[in-house]
Amino acid sequence: MTSRIVAAALFAGAVAIAAQPEGRSPRNAAEFDALFQQVKNWGRWGAEDQLGSANLVTPARRKQAAALVKSGITVSLAHNPLTERADDNNNPFEHTMLRGNNMDRYAVSYHGYAHSHIDALCHILYKDQTYNGYARADVNTDKGCTKLGIQNLKDGVVTRGVLVDIPRLRGVPYLEPGTPIYAEDLEAWEKKSGVKIAPGDALLVRTGRWARRAQLGPWNVGQRAAGLHASVAPWIKARGVAFLGGDAAQDVVPSMVEGVALPVHTLMITALGVNLLDNQDLESLGETAAKLNRWEFMLTIAPVPVTGGTGFPLNAIAMF
Repeated sequence: MTSRIVAAALFAGAVAIAAQPEGRSPRNAAEFDALFQQVKNWGRWGAEDQLGSANLVTPARRKQAAALVKSGITVSLAHNPLTERADDNNNPFEHTMLRGNNMDRYAVSYHGYAHSHIDALCHILYKDQTYNGYARADVNTDKGCTKLGIQNLKDGVVTRGVLVDIPRLRGVPYLEPGTPIYAEDLEAWEKKSGVKIAPGDALLVRTGRWARRAQLGPWNVGQRAAGLHASVAPWIKARGVAFLGGDAAQDVVPSMVEGVALPVHTLMITALGVNLLDNQDLESLGETAAKLNRWEFMLTIAPVPVTGGTGFPLNAIAMF
């Protein structure tokens, strides 16, 4: 996501699981840096590692994920490409017909808050370093990323996906923009659903962003969005989350961390080496999971392996 400094703000919602303490750490850039140093996975899988937390998706985990398929029901996580400019879409999807309308051309600037996509590990830097401590000058070039590009996921990802549905937990159709999600919220959902996040999982967090958009229309998600608070990072690491996704860009916006715009993005990609699945449409997934009362499923992630790419538009598939 594009970095921008935003002022901290707290959501005063009518519905909450429990009162949250004010000023939860990290509150500022210094506390954020301390948290970054605490959780980073640099060197964990070797000095030349290109996969980050994807290393946690082992052959055994793939086999366990495949064993979750019982009914054969598939659900796409991709939101239909947005083709009109709106408050939450500055880069509409372009589809141009060519040569007598039997060929076509697609164009999309997919990073941002509109299009379903995956972030590569070279997408976000912190203090001029990428995940695993590579220097910006050695990675980011005008011809693409020399390390950590999306081509490293060429073989695809098959793992257990787990949906955490915070609106269903709170008994509301969607969270209001600016609502923070804390580790205790994730644990409350684990207790309710009976599914505990485990190493190698792809964690998908629904805020109801698309349900709210359908009912009330688009808004500037880059200025206000429900999402995870930066304090969840140690929990994410302890659980061994391999991939993290949501229906916006993971971060609560404003970030509630003074001087840091997208702390969750930075902690996940740059510190932990976790690829992010942004702007996933989790509405059909939530409905299907609720109908089946099954919150775990096999998830497949297969981005086109553009050499040096910072990510790619994505159609991830959940299979029950």
